[in-house]
Amino acid sequence: MKNIIFKSIIKLYYLSLIVLLFLYLFPGSIIGYLFYGDLDVQPNIVKNPIGTSINHFFYFFFLTFLGSIYNLNEKKFINSIFFLLALSIFLELFHFFIPNRAFELNDVIANGAGVIAMYLIFFLKKKFINEKI
Repeated sequence: MKNIIFKSIIKLYYLSLIVLLFLYLFPGSIIGYLFYGDLDVQPNIVKNPIGTSINHFFYFFFLTFLGSIYNLNEKKFINSIFFLLALSIFLELFHFFIPNRAFELNDVIANGAGVIAMYLIFFLKKKFINEKI
């Protein structure tokens, strides 16, 4: 049973990466189009002072969570953190070249904050609950 759950998490991780690539590289907001019929509208998941960047925080937090389960040993987990941080910067830089998209520093910061927040949770878990990730 554990093996099936683990394999499902791996598939969800890779599917989430594919969805991330699609959402980032699509010329406009596909979610805004689906909800509002407008490619220029970014939906806000939660009302907050930083706007739609909170969506980026949640997604990268979720991806890091999946990546932390997928990469259970510490070295692979650290590599996963660096991969997600680099990917977030790389994809946001692509917005300079994609029509109807714009580079936003707040999005890069929110992406990084999502990754780092999950890393801190797992670091604290390792430090205070058990000595293994």
